[in-house]
Amino acid sequence: MRQEPVSLTRQLGVYAYRGHTVLEFRGEIDLVAAAEIGPFLDRVTGRAGVRAVLDLRPVEFFDCSGLRLLYRARSRVLERGGQLHLVCTHPLTLRVIRVTGLARLLPPHPGLDAALDRPAPGGPDRAP
Repeated sequence: MRQEPVSLTRQLGVYAYRGHTVLEFRGEIDLVAAAEIGPFLDRVTGRAGVRAVLDLRPVEFFDCSGLRLLYRARSRVLERGGQLHLVCTHPLTLRVIRVTGLARLLPPHPGLDAALDRPAPGGPDRAP
């Protein structure tokens, strides 16, 4: 059962789901939002063996600042032996993720259950 996220910033909420920490990005993810989200994202992704999901479904705008957050989160989680999943359904955000090649490293899923029912990426290619 999904619980209501605790707001860490206006653009970021967090909650637990199926043994994972879900970081729900919201609204416009731009340079200002990324600066606010970064320290919270680093705190979560800095834990050894963390199992996390980045949920972008509530995102309305997503620029290169958001991409940097995703790449950084992926690198930090893999360095610490954790798992990271991505949930995204917004067509423009998906396009950015695919065009930049991030989709190969962090495949987007349409929902939490779809993401968690698949193994997390992160085999031999662990480079961001």
